[in-house]
Amino acid sequence: MTTQQIINKYGKANITGKDYLTIIQLPYPMKLAWDLDTTVTRMSCHKLVANNFKNVFDDLLYYYGERHLEELKIDIFGGCFQYRKMRNGNSWSLHSWGIAIDLFPEENGLKTPFNESTFSEPEYKPMIDIFYANNFINLGVEFDKDSMHFQIKD
Repeated sequence: MTTQQIINKYGKANITGKDYLTIIQLPYPMKLAWDLDTTVTRMSCHKLVANNFKNVFDDLLYYYGERHLEELKIDIFGGCFQYRKMRNGNSWSLHSWGIAIDLFPEENGLKTPFNESTFSEPEYKPMIDIFYANNFINLGVEFDKDSMHFQIKD
């Protein structure tokens, strides 16, 4: 999607997100990637994709179970809403609208080729399929980098 298409559908991004954000409860606790001793049980996202995110997390919990999610580090939350420009770019990040999420960033980094990322391993394919089934794409799969990043397709 182009930035203009995103604005047309999701509105103009702003630092507070007060016009478009909602808070969803997570069905299992997630650890903050930058402080693994801190857990979160809810997150802010765009109200138009809240159900997509809820379905993803419910499906992940159903498929893997909380213990296996933790073992695979799918429960490491790298963020959803953050008003900022794309790294190394001038366009607004999709995080600015709360329509993208980063998971387990340490081993699925921005410049890591997909086949070198943890998420390329077979046990993560169901996770990726769950995101795709809920109208998200993964940048590692699509562009061979930034495997931590899942964003709404349209």
